[in-house]
Amino acid sequence: MIAYLIRRIAYAIPILIGVNLLTFALFFVVNTPDDMARMQLGIKRVTPEAIARWEQQHGYDKPRLFNSAANGADKITDTIFWQKSVSMFVLDFGYSDDGRNISREIATRMGPSLAIALPTFLIGLLIYVSFALVMTLFRASALDTAGVALCVVLMSISGLFYIIGGQFLISRLWHLVPISGYAGGMDSIKFVVLPVIIGVIGGIGASSRWYRTIFLEEIGKDYVRTARAKGLSELRVLFSHVLKNAMIPILTGVVVVIPLLFMGSLLTESFFGIPGLGSYTIDAINAQDFSVVRAMVFLGSLLYIAGLILTDISYTVVDPRVRLS
Repeated sequence: MIAYLIRRIAYAIPILIGVNLLTFALFFVVNTPDDMARMQLGIKRVTPEAIARWEQQHGYDKPRLFNSAANGADKITDTIFWQKSVSMFVLDFGYSDDGRNISREIATRMGPSLAIALPTFLIGLLIYVSFALVMTLFRASALDTAGVALCVVLMSISGLFYIIGGQFLISRLWHLVPISGYAGGMDSIKFVVLPVIIGVIGGIGASSRWYRTIFLEEIGKDYVRTARAKGLSELRVLFSHVLKNAMIPILTGVVVVIPLLFMGSLLTESFFGIPGLGSYTIDAINAQDFSVVRAMVFLGSLLYIAGLILTDISYTVVDPRVRLS
């Protein structure tokens, strides 16, 4: 197990380096610091002096990869690449264009994102799997057909419809919860209830139908027929055999979602005014704050790779046939 983890982490390092290099090329080669300065200054005829001053204030006035004017190690370290990209590997994301510490902002905003994403994930998983098991139990019946039709309808509706419709109906007409905003402590519950409900409802269609497909594939295998031949009830077959053996594809989808729990939901947080990482990313894109965007891209890649490693580890927990070597 230890050797496997070390090997997977070693595989992840080149991937992160590749993501870092690609991000650096997009932000500093394709889109040069001069272009950033012109977009930030927001005037049509900006002077070269204003561009130079903006680049100096944000540390973009240095050479990109190699500083021939410096001495010793400063030839490498006194560059844009070292100070803006290499530092991300130690989770030092620097400062945004408005002067705020990005790492501190991420740590502060991760809480509100988790307050929405974690309940949505746990409650949604319970509902999706349960609904899929019910459709599987009554497969080829009117209930199964109605369930599949409901899933297709829910899949066909845009997520924005759930958000706007929920805000209008529950917040504006019924006044049950605030339409937007966020507060710390226990007061946060009234602000996250509606986003969680909308998030769960919005995922019922695709997730339940996917889990139903997994269960139907398992229920036709030989071990299920053997269990039935031994006299086990259909409910016991589903929960003791089918659900257990379907855990590997379920875990594949579940664990990979973990990065999204920390990164937040772009649409939900923006529409509900939740100060999480999702709205932080949207605000950075709207403000053309490239420092924050680069940090969120790298953080997302790091969390996604961590999720893939956790997926492989979780396989050994639910299936003894899988061995990590």
